Amino acid sequence: MALYFIGLGLYDEKDITLKGLEIARKCDYVFAEFYTSLMAGTTLERVQELIGKKIKVLSREDVEINFERIVLPLAKDSDVAFLTAGDPMVATTHSELRIRAKKMGVKSYVIHAPSIYSAIAVTGLHIYKFGKSATVAYPEGNWFPTSYYDVIKENKERGLHTLLFLDIKADQGRYMTANEAMELLLKIEDMKKQNVFTEDTLVVVLARAGSLEPTLKAGFVRDMIREDFGKQPHVLIVPGKLHIVEAEYLVEIAGAPEEVLKLAR
Repeated sequence: MALYFIGLGLYDEKDITLKGLEIARKCDYVFAEFYTSLMAGTTLERVQELIGKKIKVLSREDVEINFERIVLPLAKDSDVAFLTAGDPMVATTHSELRIRAKKMGVKSYVIHAPSIYSAIAVTGLHIYKFGKSATVAYPEGNWFPTSYYDVIKENKERGLHTLLFLDIKADQGRYMTANEAMELLLKIEDMKKQNVFTEDTLVVVLARAGSLEPTLKAGFVRDMIREDFGKQPHVLIVPGKLHIVEAEYLVEIAGAPEEVLKLAR
């Protein structure tokens, strides 16, 4: 009897590991959440068909507020799978769920899968040069978050790259595009005027990571903001100091203009 946090990977139902699939198939109950990430290459029905079990999809409220009532009691007497897109422990919510399970006397295990933190290596930017990540959130009413702008600033001061997650409103079917994120950052730049994110800022966009043909494009905001990156999910990366190999990769593989080579140090 235990709770298994199982990653589904990045893109489609084939991204789950063999270990994750084996354990999910043996579990008595299977739950999932899709509000923290989007798997663009599959459907709930296809995941259910692969696992051979009915999957109960939990809302944000079910996970964050009602997990002790809905899921954990079952895990005391049965094997329960909790499926998430990407890697289970990348979303901070899931770490907190594991703490709750421990406090209720429920054993838990983690079965990893590909996540955006490993997939960003396809951009050619060196993984060890990424600083703190942040999420670009949709403004709501009088709330206009700007903390992600400050994260870019801090990382840039240290020469580090910034990975920006883009907001998801799964219940509304809204998935932020890289274009929308750039527009929001330009608005914040207009407000703060700290020369952190301008039309001359180099950015990298990775769309549908994990698929065989993800979109990978690099360039300056003035050009990239008008690009069509295709279906979501998108992530936006603001590079810090570039190594010459990183710059060459962005030019040769991500279609960046050759002037990017001059930015390398």
